[in-house]
Amino acid sequence: MIDLHVHSNCSDGTLTPEELVDYAIKKKLTAFALTDHDTVSGLDRAISYAEELKKSGKEGVPEVIPAIELSTDLNGGDVHVVGLYVNHKLPEMQKYLQDFVESRDNRNKKMCEKLRECGVDITYEELVDAFPGAVITRAHFARLLLNKGYIKSMPEAFDRFIGSHAPCYVQREKVTPRQAVELILASDGIPVLAHPILYRLSSRKLDELVCDLRESGLIGIEAIYSTYAPSEERDIRRLAKKYNLLLSGGSDFHGKNKPNIDLGTGTGKLYVPDEILDAIKGARKNILSTDMDGTLFLSDSTISQKVHDELQKLTERGHKLVFNSGRPLASISERIVNLGLNFSNVYVISNNGGLIYDWQKQEVIKEYRLSSPQIKRITDIATREGFHVHSYSDTEIVGFEDDDELKLYRSRVFMPFVKTDDIAGYLKNGSYKVQIISLNDIEGLGKLKDKILKEMDGEVTAVFSNDQYLEILPKGADKGEAFLYLAKYLNIPFSHTYAVGDMDNDIGMITAAAHGYAMLNGCDAIKAAAAHVTERDNNHDGILEIIEKHFT
Repeated sequence: MIDLHVHSNCSDGTLTPEELVDYAIKKKLTAFALTDHDTVSGLDRAISYAEELKKSGKEGVPEVIPAIELSTDLNGGDVHVVGLYVNHKLPEMQKYLQDFVESRDNRNKKMCEKLRECGVDITYEELVDAFPGAVITRAHFARLLLNKGYIKSMPEAFDRFIGSHAPCYVQREKVTPRQAVELILASDGIPVLAHPILYRLSSRKLDELVCDLRESGLIGIEAIYSTYAPSEERDIRRLAKKYNLLLSGGSDFHGKNKPNIDLGTGTGKLYVPDEILDAIKGARKNILSTDMDGTLFLSDSTISQKVHDELQKLTERGHKLVFNSGRPLASISERIVNLGLNFSNVYVISNNGGLIYDWQKQEVIKEYRLSSPQIKRITDIATREGFHVHSYSDTEIVGFEDDDELKLYRSRVFMPFVKTDDIAGYLKNGSYKVQIISLNDIEGLGKLKDKILKEMDGEVTAVFSNDQYLEILPKGADKGEAFLYLAKYLNIPFSHTYAVGDMDNDIGMITAAAHGYAMLNGCDAIKAAAAHVTERDNNHDGILEIIEKHFT
C-alpha cells in the first residue's frame, strides 16, 4: 500500500518529516510522497532519515518520494498540482520557491494587518514564532486564533476572518495550473492534478481543465482520494482513460489539522495499490527513437551482437525503444523478427512518421494516409517527369515496373512486389507514402520535389531519406511529431526523450527530442542540427554511446 499525497509540518501538517517516516513504517506503507504545499524544505530530512533507518537494519522502511503540491489559480479559484519525483534542487524549482516565499510572506503580513484592524491582536512575527520552519498557511492563522481564544473552532476562523469571502482574506499571486505543470516537467517530475472533485467544477469545466493541462504535459490525475464517493472515483477514472492519464492517489494526510484523515487509509476505506506507483515509475524511464538504415544498422542492414544485447537490456530495464524509419511497417517487422529484436517495450514509427505502431500489442496507435486520388496525382507527375515511382499496400510494394531502381530498393527492403498499370487504383484505401527513386539524376529529383509540393498545394510533405530516395508523405506525417506524440501517449516526460539519426529526414526527429544525436557518418545538415554527434559511425556501433550513457 502507498500514499502519494502527504503533508508534514514544513507546510500545514503536524508531524515532522522524520515522524512521517516512522508513522509510515507503523502503517506498513511501501512508499509515500511528501507533498508539502509550495515547499521542499522537508524532503531532504525525510529521505535522509529513511536512508539512515535502512542502513541501521530497520525493516519495512518505505520509499520516500520527493514531491511538492503547487498552489495555482484558475479564474479566482484554487487548483492544486502535485509533482511526484521532482528534482527539487534544479534551478527552475529553486527560483519558483524563492518567488513563492516572497509572495507568501507579503500576503501573510497584509492578513495580519487586516486582523488587527478587526480587533485581533496578531503580528506577523508572532505567527512565525508560533510555527517555526513552517510554510505559513491559513490553517496556521486559524490555529493561532484558536490558541489565543478569539475563536472556538478552526472552521470559525474561516467563517469570520480568513475565508475567501471573509474581511481579512488577502488573495496571493499564484501561477496558473498550466504553469505548474510546466514547472514540474522542467524539474524532471511527474505532474498530477490533485483532488479534482474538490474544485466543484461542472463536468464540462473539469473536462476542459484536464484537456488543457494534458496539452501542457499533465501525466497523472488523482483518482483515489480520501473523501471521494465511489461514483466520483469512477468519474475521475473515466476522465483518466479519456485523456490517457496515469492514476494517482493519496490520503492528503495533515495529522491533527485533519484528524479524520489517516495516513494511507484516509477516512478508513482508502487503498492505493503499489501498481499505481509502478505505472508512475514506468513513466520516468527513458525513450530512445532510432533511425534504422545508417544509424542502428550496419551497412548490410544487420546489427552486431553487442548492439542486440544492449537493446534487449534497455527494454528489460523498462525503457522504451522506437524504431523510427522511412521503411514501411512490413519491412521494419521483417527486420525485427529476423534480427531477434522482438522485445517488450518496442514501438514502431514507419513511413517517416505516417504510422505509429505498438509492436507488442500489434495495434495501430495513430496513422496518416495518402488518399487514392492523391496517389494518382503524385504518380502522374513523377512518371511525366521520367522518374521511377512506387507506393505500398500494408504488405506489398506496388509499382509499374521491376526496374533497376526497384531492384536496388528491394535489396534492403524485403517485401513482395506487385506490378500494376494503376497504382492508385490498386490502393483503393490509400497508402502511407509514395516513393520516388533516381540512381543518377539527384538534381532532377530535387526539382521534382518542388514541382510536386507546388502542384499538390499543401496536401503533402516531402523528405529525402537519402540523396536517391524522395518520399512523398501525407500532411501531418513527420518523424519528430510522431515521436513526440508517442512519448506523450506513453506518458513519458519530454526531458526523458532521446533520438538519433543520420540523414535529412531525421532532423525533425532529433530536434524534437530533448536529447538529439547525429551519427558520425551522418550528413552535414543533421550534424549541424544535433546537440551531440557520436564518436563512432554506424559500422562501429556508434549507437552504443547513447545507450551506455543514458539507458543503463
